[in-house]
Amino acid sequence: MHLYIGLMSGTSLDGIDAVLVSWDTGNRFELLATHHHAIPADHHQAIQALLLPDNNELDREGDVDMRLGWLFADAVSALLKLSGKSAREIRAIGSHGHTVRHRPTASTPFTRQLGNPSVIAELTGITTVADFRSRDMAAGGQGAPLVPGFHAAVFQRPGCDRAIVNIGGIANVTWLPGDDTAITGFDTGPGNTLMDQWVRRHQGSHYDQDGAWAAGGTFSLPLLERMLTDPYFSRPPPKSTGREMFNLEWIASKLPDQVSAQDVQSTLAELTASTIADALFRQVPRPPHEVYLCGGGAHNRDLVRRLQHRLGTITLASSDVLGLHPDWVEASAFAWLAHQTLSGHPGNVPSVTGARHAVVLGGIYLA
Repeated sequence: MHLYIGLMSGTSLDGIDAVLVSWDTGNRFELLATHHHAIPADHHQAIQALLLPDNNELDREGDVDMRLGWLFADAVSALLKLSGKSAREIRAIGSHGHTVRHRPTASTPFTRQLGNPSVIAELTGITTVADFRSRDMAAGGQGAPLVPGFHAAVFQRPGCDRAIVNIGGIANVTWLPGDDTAITGFDTGPGNTLMDQWVRRHQGSHYDQDGAWAAGGTFSLPLLERMLTDPYFSRPPPKSTGREMFNLEWIASKLPDQVSAQDVQSTLAELTASTIADALFRQVPRPPHEVYLCGGGAHNRDLVRRLQHRLGTITLASSDVLGLHPDWVEASAFAWLAHQTLSGHPGNVPSVTGARHAVVLGGIYLA
């Protein structure tokens, strides 16, 4: 049995998720301990400032890269203390880092995640695997999403077509067939990010608790239809995106004057639900029998209600039903990716990312 730590900081900027997991010789997975590590306000502001192009980016990026490395190392220390494990018992850390640029369709595609892995390895004394997306891109892929391989390892079952829907800042789906059809997965578009940014501007909250503000509004069909004309939604997979595309400026470009702020929030919730549902009905080989939610959006009652309405009779539930709490799926995936890398096994799924072939992902930073 090997122990791994997974670290994930998503586009919602709501903190660092850290998990301790085990993989045994039979490739069986167990979640042993979890920790959510807050991002201090000054770090939060510095990351926010990097999410869109601005002046003096290289110096600011270098500063944030080092500070996030320290913060990830702190999250590991807190997790180890909580679990009663020592650094020498951990085979490796898998760190996604925090994405500040993801440009898979640029003339020269690239991706950039911050959270210096050399700092993490140095401060924790644990071998760290990071920069997972770049190798997939080098092989012609989108570099994301990378979690479908993990979803297949722990959630796929013969005879049942399942979809795992992660609703973080960006929403992504993994379609897991019950037969030998190829796995499909891609970013559907905004998950929580537009709702979070809008409620922060108009209500001063970091997020819309239970979707209550959105639920109290009325979504605007003309605004929703205008948003859905964005070419990203109709683009066939493979595809991936981020906050550099879906942000407040994007909302402003679609917004008529007569829609209230609360009704905009309601429309943004409807946008997330409708684009996820559309992906499951139109952009996978066949609609799934079951859909399981993970990520922060799984706790948004209003959003889940809207999605169930659009899915009709398809079973919709939390990943908790499958034995893994929705808050810890992504971080667990990066622990699995570290396991794959150190075992010399591929971590990407070419039918998901569009890569030319399967590759071993990430750089290894030895303790």
